[in-house]
Amino acid sequence: MTLRLAVASVRRRLGAFVGTFLTAFLAVALISGSGSLLYSVLTAGPGADRFAGVDVVVAEKRSVELTTRHDKGDEVKEKTKTERLTGAVPLPADLVAAVAATTGVGEVVADSAFPVALDLEGVPVRAPERAAVVAHGWASAPLTPYVLRDGTAPATNEVAVGAELGLTTGQTVGLTTRTGTRDARVSGVVTGGVPGQAAIFVADRQVGEWSGLTGPTAIAVQVVPGFSPDDVVSALAGLGAGVFTGDEKVHGDLPGAVPDYVGAVSIFGFLLGITGFAAVFVLTGTVSLAVRQRLRELALLRTAGATPRQLRRLLATEITLVTVVATVPALPIGVVVAHVVAGRFRELGAVPAQFTVAVNPVVLIASAVLGLLVTRLATAVAARRAVRISPTQALRETVTDARAGRVPRVVAAVVLTAGAVAVLGIVPLGGPLGMGMGFVSCALLLCAAATLGPILVGGVTAVVSRLVGSTGVLGRVAGAMTRVESRRVVGVAIPLTLMFAINATMLVNGDILGAVTAEQEATRVAPATTRVTASNAPGLPLAVAERVAALPSVTGSALTLGTRVVVDQDGKPEDYPAQGLRSAGERALDLGVTAGNLGDVDGGSVAVSAPLAGQRGWRLGDRPTFWLADGTRVALRVVAVFEHWRGFGDLVLDAGLVAAHDPRGLVGSVHLRGEPDLAGFPVVAASNAVPEAENQQAAWELMVAVSLGFTAIAVVNTFAVATGARRREFAGLRLAGATARQVHRLLDREAVITVAVALVLGCVISGIVVGAFSVAQDGRWRMFADPVRYLGMVAGVGLLGLVAGAVPARLVVRFRALPQLG
Repeated sequence: MTLRLAVASVRRRLGAFVGTFLTAFLAVALISGSGSLLYSVLTAGPGADRFAGVDVVVAEKRSVELTTRHDKGDEVKEKTKTERLTGAVPLPADLVAAVAATTGVGEVVADSAFPVALDLEGVPVRAPERAAVVAHGWASAPLTPYVLRDGTAPATNEVAVGAELGLTTGQTVGLTTRTGTRDARVSGVVTGGVPGQAAIFVADRQVGEWSGLTGPTAIAVQVVPGFSPDDVVSALAGLGAGVFTGDEKVHGDLPGAVPDYVGAVSIFGFLLGITGFAAVFVLTGTVSLAVRQRLRELALLRTAGATPRQLRRLLATEITLVTVVATVPALPIGVVVAHVVAGRFRELGAVPAQFTVAVNPVVLIASAVLGLLVTRLATAVAARRAVRISPTQALRETVTDARAGRVPRVVAAVVLTAGAVAVLGIVPLGGPLGMGMGFVSCALLLCAAATLGPILVGGVTAVVSRLVGSTGVLGRVAGAMTRVESRRVVGVAIPLTLMFAINATMLVNGDILGAVTAEQEATRVAPATTRVTASNAPGLPLAVAERVAALPSVTGSALTLGTRVVVDQDGKPEDYPAQGLRSAGERALDLGVTAGNLGDVDGGSVAVSAPLAGQRGWRLGDRPTFWLADGTRVALRVVAVFEHWRGFGDLVLDAGLVAAHDPRGLVGSVHLRGEPDLAGFPVVAASNAVPEAENQQAAWELMVAVSLGFTAIAVVNTFAVATGARRREFAGLRLAGATARQVHRLLDREAVITVAVALVLGCVISGIVVGAFSVAQDGRWRMFADPVRYLGMVAGVGLLGLVAGAVPARLVVRFRALPQLG
């Protein structure tokens, strides 16, 4: 009976349910799209296995593993955390013979993998889809296998290249590695390989010279038929190196050639959090508004004898029907959204080029269930009081605001606000959690504002409405109506507040981070008169950079080599950006040293950023342990602490140490004092922009665009729902003698009040979060980084709110006869 009544109710009141349908559709689509992206990146494998054709791979581990033990009294719990390395430790040269002599081992192939950069007549040669370009000795070509399509195997000073690079036999290419830059003739073109990698093969006798490796990075092993693979693996493990079998063999490859999804997990997890919160927030508000607007109908049903339980079941069944119908088209649209967003992130380089969206039925079903649960819960909460109060009270509240239930609202708002204050005051916003915690605190403050509802919005409305009331009679009427119907203002203003606060917080925090990074970068490079980088490669070999720094007219120099270093964070390995540094003469780089001397950095010492030193409690003279890019463990003495670390790195090591242990090992920038003559060197003047920071900002802006698009549609929808429910009120105004134009002008002023209230709340909430985030970055309080950009967003959101309020009003109140309004 309830189902039939609900179906009939929805069919006869389709217009009233359009808003709820659209909101549910958008919410489920965004949640399913974001969920699909996160699922895809969590389940993404390391990529194709270059060692798929062999049984066992012997190599050093490509990650740092730390195990901590916690004594719980009755038991001891162990936790193991890992952090992926960016390089590979070469194996001892004599290990190949030891592996070959192991019982049960058949064919053995030593593989030396090292990154290279190619250029053709000074123009960089790039692999499709930003694939890693990795060189090997020709002896390892059969592993994948790679097969000659044209030409011959490489001889001395020759290379065989993958067909994906677009080179032809006989061309001469420049090849840059950490050991130097040299010309090589293309002797052949090979086909085969694995997606995401572009291969180059060099003569086996020149592998050590060109790569700087002291031994192979991996040894591929075939087990002799008839021998137990487990026995062979056990015997190989006794040699002291790592042993990989099955799906784990891919971890024997060079880390830089295997897709890394760690950053993508953070990106899509944050995206799911933003869209999920916005969807739930807006969906709850829309459903509550819809129920609130049916108070008159519910009162009449109570008068006719319906019980509160029957009304709750009716409302729940109606919302279930609408949500289920909205979910059917929302799920495939969500998948489409996921593919579009993933494509854009691939273009930005925020996710690996090999990343694809995996459609999982469980994720889609979970998204549909979540959307249904939210709508059902919102309906239950909104209907709890609406179906229990007396019919006369319900009818009274259709024209006056309810005053009950203020104490629980205030208590809940205080708790939520205290949570936001705790997050802003306790969590180090200047660290890697800063952006995420900024969103969390903003979400808590938004929930507090929504919980206070008419109390908070009513207070702001009282001030704004009186300002609008000074514009004339219609302004005074609009002000009085918004003050009386503060709940209706809440239903429209809070989504608009959400739209501004969430997106402004993300966008402005990203702007502030970029501005602080740019300021520190400008301060760092200020002492240098010239800054150069490689013109045809990702960097310069250290020897070439040293020759540039040694030019006669150079009075001071600083060479920097980017790398990654792993630090033990209380049993959890954490990866930090770092720089190798070699300086001479006058100071050419200002890192803002606050303690110690940067000139003391050598192969046994390190300089540390102030935030990292404070976090770890390091002082001058301490000898913390680090893992270099290839996994080499070193204890380095802290000799300096510096402040200008953003866009640079948290650690400064000796350039020679970095070049010896980072597989790329190239100098990224050469900072010079003086007027050097750079003719004959493959260098160009460099800008101070930080490409990684620019990509991160672009990724943030993309997430803001996704969130902004959803909330914009939700705001328009909420205005339409609120306006459409006031047909009877508008008809009464027309009966009282008001013209359609007067009603339009009245509603325009109401929209101005509502939008102004929303923007005031949004600016206050975002200002609190952004201000705390800004202080955590460099001690300066900011409400925005770029005033034009910020004011543009205020104006854009305000204009959207005004249009969203005006258009539905024009559709409902037409310049036609009064009976059409009845």
